[in-house]
Amino acid sequence: MPFWSQNFAEDTTLKDPKRQFRFMVEFQGISAPNGGAALWYAKSAQKPSFEINAAEHKYLNHTFYYPGNVTWQPLDVVMVDPVEPDVTATLSDIIAQSGYAPPTDATSRGSISKATAAGALGTVIITQLDAAGNPLETWTLWNAFITTIKYTDLSYGEDALSEATCTLRYDWARVETANASSAIAGAGGNSFFGV
Repeated sequence: MPFWSQNFAEDTTLKDPKRQFRFMVEFQGISAPNGGAALWYAKSAQKPSFEINAAEHKYLNHTFYYPGNVTWQPLDVVMVDPVEPDVTATLSDIIAQSGYAPPTDATSRGSISKATAAGALGTVIITQLDAAGNPLETWTLWNAFITTIKYTDLSYGEDALSEATCTLRYDWARVETANASSAIAGAGGNSFFGV
């Protein structure tokens, strides 16, 4: 029997643990055919992660470490590439709207800027869901833009679906949780890492 049902069998407020396969990814800069933000055919998505850099200070025979700045790590989103809507064409359009044009194009005098790249992609939201489809965690990436797009290789020996992998860079992320409880004394609320 799993630990959550053995230890808390009488507590009816507890729910199933979060499951990896219940999620969705939204790129809000893309319009869906029926209106609203496009829900992508995401096969997998990394949650935002960060590293707190430590500063080193030497004093006599001792070395001390202090927490420094926070660096948010890039994340990958792997999407299945259906015929309609065509993910390859959509990702190409995002890059074009970011300001990129091939060197042979007469309009290639511009360049990609952070504002146009983040605006073309729109707000990126990764939502982890419960069994009923309700959000448990909603991660919002601030100023996200695409840094890498990798398409699957073609091969006669494979029958898997075509995919596209996007690497996203962002300034920071914010998470909102459905449950306001925390295991940290004095902590509360259901949102952190930003405003």
